Amino acid sequence: MTAYRRTKNVVVNRAGLVNATELTTVAIARLQHLRYTYLRGAERPRSISSGRPQTSRSRSGPALRLTGRRHAPRGEGPGPRRRPRPPGRPARRAPRTVCRARASRERAVPCAARSFTATMLVPPEMMAAQSKLVYQMNKYYNERVANRKAQIAKTIHEVCRIVQDVLKEVELQEPRFISSLTDYNGRFDGLEVVSPHEFEIVIYLNQMGVLNFVDDGSLPGCAVLKLSDGRKRSMSLWVEFITASGYLSARKIRSRFQTLVAQACDKCSYRDCVKMIAETTEVKLRIRERYIVQITPAFKCAGLWPRSAAHWPLPAIPWPHPNIVAEVKTEGFDLLSKECLALQGKNSAMEGDAWVLSFFEAENRLLQGGCRRKCLSVLKTIRDRHLDLPGNPVTCYHMKTLLLYECEKHPREHEWDEGALGDRINGIFLQLISSLQCRRCPHYFLPHVDLFKGKSPTALENAAKQVWRLTREMLTNSRAFEKL
Repeated sequence: MTAYRRTKNVVVNRAGLVNATELTTVAIARLQHLRYTYLRGAERPRSISSGRPQTSRSRSGPALRLTGRRHAPRGEGPGPRRRPRPPGRPARRAPRTVCRARASRERAVPCAARSFTATMLVPPEMMAAQSKLVYQMNKYYNERVANRKAQIAKTIHEVCRIVQDVLKEVELQEPRFISSLTDYNGRFDGLEVVSPHEFEIVIYLNQMGVLNFVDDGSLPGCAVLKLSDGRKRSMSLWVEFITASGYLSARKIRSRFQTLVAQACDKCSYRDCVKMIAETTEVKLRIRERYIVQITPAFKCAGLWPRSAAHWPLPAIPWPHPNIVAEVKTEGFDLLSKECLALQGKNSAMEGDAWVLSFFEAENRLLQGGCRRKCLSVLKTIRDRHLDLPGNPVTCYHMKTLLLYECEKHPREHEWDEGALGDRINGIFLQLISSLQCRRCPHYFLPHVDLFKGKSPTALENAAKQVWRLTREMLTNSRAFEKL
């Protein structure tokens, strides 16, 4: 068990890493204290743990009880209990003081309106800080994020032009590998930006034939394709890649595709600037000595949803909307022929036959609406500028996964408007600190798959320190995004 010590109301371990849960609790407590200090006429702040009003008084003075019980207007509930006046004694007239005038003003305002007015008394300092943060976020997006997008868009067109030429040569050699890399108004289907200098292109294969999708949970994050009837082997388009057990081998298809791509690189018109990376079983190209492109054969499984992700969506969380869930499950998922870190060292035979589950399109569909896409672009920009560390402990996909978890924590749409973007980014970075400390980042759709598997503990620890520095700067400095 990791030993922790308390420093300035924040729990810190021996390595100097903050406990994200404790940090969140302390931050909320400080914000409540500030609000209680400024709102002298508001109700008492509630405790974080129990939700009951705190009994201690604030240093700034006692809080007013704006419940309307003492001076409730007629028809809004019973008045206060008064001692009956003895017969014959004249009624005692109250002096006209400031308190009496205040009571008359309160009597003219309904109870609910008085309470609402008190809680809306936000100090100008806090309003100014919030406006300043929104301004800084918009400026960061319009300058740093927009510049990153423009550079990547330019790189994508250059890279895809070369890859399309290579795949054209592959198709001439083997018609079964038809290129699906098509330009749709500047967007390429199946293209994923891993980093500004690394990309992944998915080539969708045709005709699954009589193969059945088998997802029994024995292969974390993966599934297999098996013949339903051995007599129908000849009907499959990929008959020579089917093993004796009836499984369509992802490794055999990848090996064949790798050979074809290597030959195409020597024949294409860009052979002087494209080279094949040989020290891997995956199909990777190095273009102009600056960019790395991985080309992955895949099958698209539309109208199907894997059993390992059947728990999604969680019933207790109102996000996403049922209509969006139906769209996501109808769109389905992809099966990729690539190396799977979750299967390394388990079963080499099954590892060669297994196909990796990918929910790329489903994740993009969930991030539509509000400022979710904008938030992801900001996270990717911060990652590329400050978290591109040795060992690659934090990737853009980690940021995307934590963003999806943040959507579950804040399911309402008004929590994803422009004014809340800074809070959402701070929350995601707190999640990232916690994940790096625990050395575990569960996949959004497949929680049993750890996205940190295979990462060096030293790299994760160094990343946690760097993320904590960035988070501390963003929480304490309103002009932090000028430096980021």
